[in-house]
Amino acid sequence: MNEDHNRSLLELLVKVSREVATALDLRTVLQRVLYACIQYVGGERGSIVVMDDQGKPVDATIVYGKQFHDHTTQQLRDTVERGLAGWVMQNRKPALVPDTSLDDRWLRREDDAAEKSGAKSAICVPLMARDRFVGVLTLVHPVPNTFNEEHLELVQAIADQASVAVLNARLYTETQRTARVMSALAEGAASINSTLEMQDVLRRILHQTMQALQVETVALALIEQPEGNLVFQAAAGNNSGNIPGLCVGAGQGLSGKVIREAHGLVIPSVRQNPGLSDIDRLDGVEMRALAIAPIQLHGKVIGVLEAVNPISGAFDPDALVVMTGLGNLAGTTIDNSKLFEQLQNAHRHYRELFEDSVDPILITDWEGKVVEVNRQAVTLSGYTSDQLRTMSIDQLHEVSWNKVGMNFEIVKGGESCNYESGLLREDGGTIPIEVYVRHVEFDDSESVQWILRDITSRKELDALRDDMTSMIFHDLRSPLGNIVSSLEMMSTMIPNDETLNSMLNIARNSTGRIQRLVNSLLDINRLEMGQQITDQHSIDPVALIRESLRDVEPSAAARQHTLANRALSVLPLIWVDVDMIYRVFVNLLENAIKFTPAN
Repeated sequence: MNEDHNRSLLELLVKVSREVATALDLRTVLQRVLYACIQYVGGERGSIVVMDDQGKPVDATIVYGKQFHDHTTQQLRDTVERGLAGWVMQNRKPALVPDTSLDDRWLRREDDAAEKSGAKSAICVPLMARDRFVGVLTLVHPVPNTFNEEHLELVQAIADQASVAVLNARLYTETQRTARVMSALAEGAASINSTLEMQDVLRRILHQTMQALQVETVALALIEQPEGNLVFQAAAGNNSGNIPGLCVGAGQGLSGKVIREAHGLVIPSVRQNPGLSDIDRLDGVEMRALAIAPIQLHGKVIGVLEAVNPISGAFDPDALVVMTGLGNLAGTTIDNSKLFEQLQNAHRHYRELFEDSVDPILITDWEGKVVEVNRQAVTLSGYTSDQLRTMSIDQLHEVSWNKVGMNFEIVKGGESCNYESGLLREDGGTIPIEVYVRHVEFDDSESVQWILRDITSRKELDALRDDMTSMIFHDLRSPLGNIVSSLEMMSTMIPNDETLNSMLNIARNSTGRIQRLVNSLLDINRLEMGQQITDQHSIDPVALIRESLRDVEPSAAARQHTLANRALSVLPLIWVDVDMIYRVFVNLLENAIKFTPAN
């Protein structure tokens, strides 16, 4: 009998091994194990709860007759925490319960009442694979005292045979889930980062979230500074039209909690969650389940991503992981989109300033080829914009290479420069211009900006000023000459009185000084006009020194200085501008008198 029993048991285990070894899907493996137990051991119903390495239930299969039943997270939690399966999990031992009504380890439910299904017989065994606790298998018969030790031994043998397959299926499922998460994040990253337009970015984020989580409605909200309110920017899915624009006060509702804690949350059943307030409800959307994940940038929460009502009725275990990953991707992409918009606005503003500038502006490359011009450049030069783009900058004006550098090395170094030149018009004319040159970035390339300011009016004004100044200086010479002549005539007419002669000498010296100042101003004016100011002659330097001393003698006497002329010997003649060198001598002597202490 023992040999027959062992042979039958071995055949059974081989059959069970074949059944479970041909499947990798966790649900399929669990169903086949339960069918084998019910078929070969007997029973009305059974269940397998699969645990992860931390002892938390990750999946389960419940069979009643030949029907599979759905389960909830709360049911699994109650089973492993308070039921017979919980006792087996804690003790790692099999349990035989001939009569469930007499065993406190049995978790009594509504159908265990005497007027319903009443007492039962149950077997519960651990699933162990390579010393790893994989899960708990429970088998129930509607008639008490049906199961005995032989049944327990048979169930344990089936469980031992199936444990490795269950573990492999669990690991395979986890691998598939991880691959699905990574695939969803990779697809999300590829799609979200394929554009920088803000509205398109938001639309793609919502689309990827909806596709990855298979939900009815998704919404995205960003924190607005400085108040910190949460404003919904975009939404997609069922009844999402009224969501954009909704505002949630800073720190309020579940979204405020997510922002504070920087961690997402999942609400499997909105009706059973007392923490959900009207603030959290989206206008026009009937919520059954809700998931909220933070949108983060550089470790700081900038908004939230909400997913409502999974199509399957419940969120997948990895839903929050996927949402959090998409939220992190969204944060970076939204920030890049904002920077892109700022850059676009800056470029647009520069374009507006470029086109509306009152000065001609040309943009060239580092070879000097014109790549862009504004309207004023076309107007002032007389060329069309297309003609200007075929020209180089040195065809339009004489470039001061000393200022910009032979290969623009000065401008490349970040320095700006300016100089005056002449713009060569299309009609052959020349317009005086002041040129401002600097290094700019134009249309994503390094370029040179040339501002050509028309200074025709300024040049005309300068010429008019120079003419008037020259005329005034020349007009001053005539009355000064009359004064000098009058003083010379007076010197012959007045009595030989020391006081009168002193006053006359003062008048002569002052007049001579004014003449020298006027002549100096005339020389400066001629220099600015590019005219020659020297008129050289040969002269005796001794006579020149003597005359200079005579002119400054009254000033020396007024300061109680004594002048002594030691240039008495004969010196060679010198070839100089007599008037100019005379002014130099007088200026030197006057400065010496002024800065020498009295006496």
